[in-house]
Amino acid sequence: MDHIILPRRQKVLFFSLLSLFFLQSCYSFTGSSLSPETKTIQIKDFPNNAALMNPNLAQQFSTDIQNRFLQRTTLKGAAENPDILIEGEITDYSITPTTISTAVNAPGGNIQAAQNKLTITVKVHYENKIEPDKSFDRTYSDEAVFSSDLDINAIEASQVKVVNERIINKIFNDIVANW
Repeated sequence: MDHIILPRRQKVLFFSLLSLFFLQSCYSFTGSSLSPETKTIQIKDFPNNAALMNPNLAQQFSTDIQNRFLQRTTLKGAAENPDILIEGEITDYSITPTTISTAVNAPGGNIQAAQNKLTITVKVHYENKIEPDKSFDRTYSDEAVFSSDLDINAIEASQVKVVNERIINKIFNDIVANW
């Protein structure tokens, strides 16, 4: 009986592919903790109910969170009777000084902010009809610090994007990754 003798390189490749196949069957690379029965999601718009109004914040946050779930999961959007419902509101939007500096040669010691802090807080209601024990109501908040020397109107849009991204990451991880 003749044995097939493979060169070493082909053996390594063969066993690597075989190992990869077995690993893939044991582990889902998506990392999702959602039940396989969970198929649909509805993410309602997040109104901005903060005292300080940013006219673009509600639309930007709502669009970004919807895109995150629809692009990074296999869930399909649903207008009625979804397996997962996510809704909420923006409850705080503020820009406050964090570090104070005094001009050295300023008569009377003028005080001005050296850094400002943008804070956004979002209240989230998550309802999972397939696994109701995973449903929750939570508040998420994050911030970004930036120099007061920068034009507030120019820097605000980029800082809002950064803070929104961080908050959406937290929400997504709590729902999908369950870390």
